[in-house]
Amino acid sequence: MNKLHVYTGPGKGKTTAAMGLALRSLGHGNAVLVAQFMKRANSGELAALRKLNACVLTAPPISGFTFRMDAETQVKTAAEQTALIPEILRKIAEIAPKTIILDELGIALTTGMVAREDAEKLIDAALISGETAVTGRSVPDWLLEKADYVSRIQADKHPYATEKLPARKGVEW
Repeated sequence: MNKLHVYTGPGKGKTTAAMGLALRSLGHGNAVLVAQFMKRANSGELAALRKLNACVLTAPPISGFTFRMDAETQVKTAAEQTALIPEILRKIAEIAPKTIILDELGIALTTGMVAREDAEKLIDAALISGETAVTGRSVPDWLLEKADYVSRIQADKHPYATEKLPARKGVEW
């Protein structure tokens, strides 16, 4: 009965859509787990979800682009990102969330920071517990095939591209 949602594409709003799903579930009194890969854990949505008693887990943020990392840094970064998975699995078993958000797992997969077999194990466990959403600018084809919902967020216009406006607190993060 639980379904897999994927929010992907180059546009703004993938994480926002997933966090909206978490918020909706919290509003119905459900346990919610949000796990974030790759990003800094200082976004406004994470702070708000914590206040609403969502369980929030974060991997260490990456520094720089993965394609610019040397081999040693890539291995270290992948180990840090992958280390979040056993913690997520423990929390799923402990709190039995009805909604699980795996934010940026898609990009962690496509950049090699999380292995497919680890992600499959995580997603399968999450789906046993509840509705599960994966976000990421890009996601592998196998994940798109596995998903029940796929939403592609397209950027038709963005102030970063047109005005070089950096990400703004409370809007983009």
